[in-house]
Amino acid sequence: MRPHLRAVPLTDHKQRETILHIDRLSKVFHLNSGYLPVLDKISFEAKSGDLICILGKSGCGKSTLLKIIAGFLSPTSGKVVLNEKPVITPGPDRCVIFQEDVLFPWLTVQENIAFGLKGKKQDKNVRAEEVARFLALVGLSEFKDYLPRELSGGMKQRVALARVLILQPQVLLMDEPFASLDAQSREEMQNLLLSLWKKLSHTILFVTHDVNEAVVLADRILLMDKNPGRIREEVRVDLPRPRDREGSAFLNVCKRLNRALRD
Repeated sequence: MRPHLRAVPLTDHKQRETILHIDRLSKVFHLNSGYLPVLDKISFEAKSGDLICILGKSGCGKSTLLKIIAGFLSPTSGKVVLNEKPVITPGPDRCVIFQEDVLFPWLTVQENIAFGLKGKKQDKNVRAEEVARFLALVGLSEFKDYLPRELSGGMKQRVALARVLILQPQVLLMDEPFASLDAQSREEMQNLLLSLWKKLSHTILFVTHDVNEAVVLADRILLMDKNPGRIREEVRVDLPRPRDREGSAFLNVCKRLNRALRD
């Protein structure tokens, strides 16, 4: 992989611990008529507090990669190691947010957010305080008693985000979570995610096929090829935050990535 741009993370990259190792990960799906190689020797690392976007066209294996890291799928070869332990099954140290909000329709906003805490031995007052804190963090305190059907798409994704972040995962896996939102809601959710990332310092792997979204969010972008999915290069983005979406530097990075995707 050949970095084209230099990154300057929010904190000193050298001082943060590498927690996630993806080592020569390959995935082949066996079909009746043969087999389909989806991923081929994917390798990269993530430090605590990294925000990495995985960017590529549809069909390049981005979602499959995320599912393997989550523990939903097993790799054909290679391995995923988190905190020096191999990832084999799903676990609370990795939480996933999908494009669909997957909320419980019969639970209110605050009940949806509190749902994952039920298995924890926790004082009710402490739990209520945590739920209230995360309601405030995602700007939904006034909507705590609403049902999902009463919310907009952007508000549902705020609930989904709070529901996983309250579990304090080390790695947040996001599979095109804002793709179905309108342009204004999508920008609002991107800004909210960056705000929460700055406050909570969790590690994020964010899958997208939208170049602008990747440049808005990430300090590191893994650009993927398809047939089978490979990391073509790692792009490090040196742009100050908050990023000026209409500035020439921002647009130049987007143009460069768009050209790479067309090649």
